[in-house]
Amino acid sequence: MDRLDEDISALLEVARRRPRRRSELLRLGVLDNDLRRLVRRGHLQLVRKHYLDGAADPELARIICAQAAYPGSAISHFTAARLADLRTWTDRRRRGAPFVDAVWLTRPPTANRNQRREDVVLRRAGLSTGDLTRQYGFLVTSLARTVVDLARELPLAEALVTIDHALRIDVTKTELQAVLDRQYRWPGAAKARTAISLGDPRAESALESIARAAFAAAGLPPPVLQASFWDGSRWMPERVDLWWPGFRTVGEADGLAKFDADTFEERRRLWRRSHQRDQRLSDLNVELIHFGWEDVVGDATALVERFRSAFQRGKRRTGDEPLWRAPDPTDPDLWLTSHTWPAASA
Repeated sequence: MDRLDEDISALLEVARRRPRRRSELLRLGVLDNDLRRLVRRGHLQLVRKHYLDGAADPELARIICAQAAYPGSAISHFTAARLADLRTWTDRRRRGAPFVDAVWLTRPPTANRNQRREDVVLRRAGLSTGDLTRQYGFLVTSLARTVVDLARELPLAEALVTIDHALRIDVTKTELQAVLDRQYRWPGAAKARTAISLGDPRAESALESIARAAFAAAGLPPPVLQASFWDGSRWMPERVDLWWPGFRTVGEADGLAKFDADTFEERRRLWRRSHQRDQRLSDLNVELIHFGWEDVVGDATALVERFRSAFQRGKRRTGDEPLWRAPDPTDPDLWLTSHTWPAASA
């Protein structure tokens, strides 16, 4: 058994605990030839001048080695969101769009400066104990802090995608507000407060969130999300994405994946099912507008005008308004209903 085999277990244990620079490993008695052989055999990997366990996930290795290059930093923003499986979306066509795929880190305010590169983005900001957690043993901003940081960084539509998803999975507005209260004088705090106020855990897709941001910016009244209707004998199984009571208008956010299928027959069945659903909704005497990504991303003016026209037509409709119900955004065990909802204004 050669010298490398005798020392490999101890060396790998050192590398598993945290990334190590070459100088650190040399001080432990490891030779350059040993390091090259360990990397070649896959026992170690070299990322950003740091060695770590070769079995580590490559993306995780990229993140933790970037963090190791900036001692005292916390994984944050988009990178923390990825580690938490938190939904994000950015319009990469817009000028100044963030480097989403970079490793994002937050350093103490005493650090030299912010930095924005395609591989690493550094932000200087205070970090309280409550703002931090650990994942895989490494310092990461908490879910609430991550959401608020992104809300300060991003335009309304992009921020709302993340806020809605966070509220849906594991965070409350109270928690977000507590973080924001500690940042009330920080850049972007005002727009983050606006975005958080619009957050709704009932949103089921990024497209719904982006559309609601566009509607809010245009001054449309907020819709009810995930409403279902009474057809005279039962609650219909269909839920609609957006519902404006009083205007008798339904909005359906149709992502391209809605009709994805492996065969023509399956796609045809999906189209047929969608048509039948629309017919059942039309029988309720409501306005129905479908829209997609192309209608919302960028200039949503035409879509907003379609809804304004639908609102006017809806208000002119005669007959009884449909009975509806929807989950209460503050408590999923409660229902909003047509009996409790205030009348719409013109």
